[in-house]
Amino acid sequence: MIYFAFALLLAATAFAFKRQRDQRLAIRDLADAVENRRPFLQDENQKALGADWGRLCAAASAAAAELGKLQSARSGQLLQLETTLGSLKEAVLLVDDRDYIVLANAAFQAIFPRARKIVGRRLDLVLPTPAFLEYAAAVRSGGGDARREIALHDGSEPVWVEATAARIPALEGGNGTWAIFVLHDITRQRRLENQRRDFVANVSHELRTPLSVIKGYVETLVDGQDTMDPGDRARFLATIQRHTDRLNAILEDLLTLSRLESDTPDIQVESMDLSALAVEVVDGMRARTGAGNHVIELALVPDCPRVAADAGRIAQVLGNLLDNALKYTPAGSRVRVASRVDGSNVELSVEDNGPGIPSKDLPHVFERFYRVEKGRSRETGGTGLGLSIVKHIVQLHGGRVWAEPVPGGGVAFRISLPAVAPAPARATP
Repeated sequence: MIYFAFALLLAATAFAFKRQRDQRLAIRDLADAVENRRPFLQDENQKALGADWGRLCAAASAAAAELGKLQSARSGQLLQLETTLGSLKEAVLLVDDRDYIVLANAAFQAIFPRARKIVGRRLDLVLPTPAFLEYAAAVRSGGGDARREIALHDGSEPVWVEATAARIPALEGGNGTWAIFVLHDITRQRRLENQRRDFVANVSHELRTPLSVIKGYVETLVDGQDTMDPGDRARFLATIQRHTDRLNAILEDLLTLSRLESDTPDIQVESMDLSALAVEVVDGMRARTGAGNHVIELALVPDCPRVAADAGRIAQVLGNLLDNALKYTPAGSRVRVASRVDGSNVELSVEDNGPGIPSKDLPHVFERFYRVEKGRSRETGGTGLGLSIVKHIVQLHGGRVWAEPVPGGGVAFRISLPAVAPAPARATP
């Protein structure tokens, strides 16, 4: 009897363990089905779990199907929204109530090339800029400006955007209140504004110095015209004349830059021999007072291809480069004018063996009024605009200009212009 009771207890325990295992496996399968948005199909073993289990499975399957429909509708809404916003030039960012990015259009990827695969990531990880995150928080709270200019850091230089944002209801299937941001890239406008502001400040500074000198000397001449020594008067007048010439040179260069940057820069293009022009400019420079203290060499390739250019403007380019080389190198220095053919381009260079230019300054030497050494141009009579004029003229001809150090000391300024293809020879009939 005892053995029978023990066997019965053992069988009951085994049945309970099996039922518990079946329940555990069934619950796991049910959870997996709901998570993957698919109906849950009961097998024969699971039917033994009872009618309540069957009703639970049916309800779970219906909920999974409904959730799948909502997810599909939400995906369809996002796809439609992304298609609509994809053609916009402005960057669009859609963020849910937990600050996770739901959508980013192609324009956003263009402004921020590093922001790849950002959908599903938190906003503060993609754009970790405190100013933008504060703006986003203000928008969510219903306050803040409707429009704000913000500098976003996505590399070495900031990207300036004009941000506009609004709160929107969550799309179907979402929770809470979402936010949409429209970002207009104004980096170029900001850069131009900074350049304009710097240009005005530099021009004012450059004009103020000679004007102050002229004003001071004129006041001295007026006050002491009856008692002043004739020698002092002559020296004062010479100084006034020198600073007046400097003012005139600055204004002439400013007018030249203005004409080059206008819609009608007045460039008369014709086929010309660059080597012959270089010989002509160098001969004229050698005859100039002060050029005799330097050695000017010519190293021009024979039969150099012709270029399509304005001879007067290219002569101005070469003259400015030679003038710089003669001004900023000590007496006895060597200046070398050379040419070479580089594929379909003709390259002309002006090299010197002077003190050179620091590598950190080389990318900036073509900027207006940029000086490697403060006061250096004023001492030599330069306006600080010559290299900027060179850059504009070369670019108007479809060429490029750059500066690079010369091994052993010195600097080389190089210009490259497209060569003119020779006309095909005509066959004799």
